[in-house]
Amino acid sequence: MRIIETRAELQAWSDGERAAGRRVALVPTMGALHAGHLALLAEARRRADRVVVSIFVNPTQFNEAADFDGYPRVLEGDLAACRAAGADVVWTPQTEELYPEDASTWVDVEELSLPLCGADRPGHFRGVTTVVTKLFLAARPDVALFGEKDFQQLAVIRRMNRDLGFGLEVVGHPTVREADGLALSSRNVHLGPLARSQALSISQSLGLAEARVAAGERDTAALLEAVHKKLAEATLAELDYAELRDPERLTLAGPQLEGPTLLAIALRFGPDPDGQGAPVRLIDNCVLQPGKRPS
Repeated sequence: MRIIETRAELQAWSDGERAAGRRVALVPTMGALHAGHLALLAEARRRADRVVVSIFVNPTQFNEAADFDGYPRVLEGDLAACRAAGADVVWTPQTEELYPEDASTWVDVEELSLPLCGADRPGHFRGVTTVVTKLFLAARPDVALFGEKDFQQLAVIRRMNRDLGFGLEVVGHPTVREADGLALSSRNVHLGPLARSQALSISQSLGLAEARVAAGERDTAALLEAVHKKLAEATLAELDYAELRDPERLTLAGPQLEGPTLLAIALRFGPDPDGQGAPVRLIDNCVLQPGKRPS
């Protein structure tokens, strides 16, 4: 496995691989790798001849400095995981490599960036799309893989790829979960024991909605009422949103489900009453499929 730090070296490597007729895949990450990331890497291996994993904690997508400073950084463990999973290259750029001191160029997918996470985190998706553009230009992949847990991010990147004509394949991979249903996230380690238990209300709400739709429910207000009731059981949490939206345009669903519909949820957890844990924001989603049995 090769470790690369500079953009120029990565571009030269990728150009050589593609010139030799080999297909290159990119798995963008911010490190603190877990089984969800490794599932992306495994899927990348199935879809390409060479796999690049980028590890970069992107400062421009954080709204709070404390959140950026507290993001877990475990590079040696991440490199070991990438090596074991068969990555060909790990790109670990320094901040100044991607953001020179006088950098003033941004990429902004305006409409899709506004609802859901964008409503509470202004500028977040501008940071995401800007850094992903830089990753695409450096790695020059044929295919890039992202987790469906960050559904809005995936939708925004797909639109950016289409609008700017990168010409690469953007693949979404199904959310990887703990055995009890909690979506894997690098932030889960900050949950106290009680918050960790209450966080299951998120996946349980998704399952409840899937079951109601499979049983014939189509009324969006009734579905959201059931979801909100389940989420209210998480007494340590504050609801950011629980919304039904079109999975491609992210517009609000109508009064009746008429096709595949995204149910997206975000909760903020505080520490446990005994002080264990730290503030954590968790997101999750599913796409409700009228007429299809729940997963």
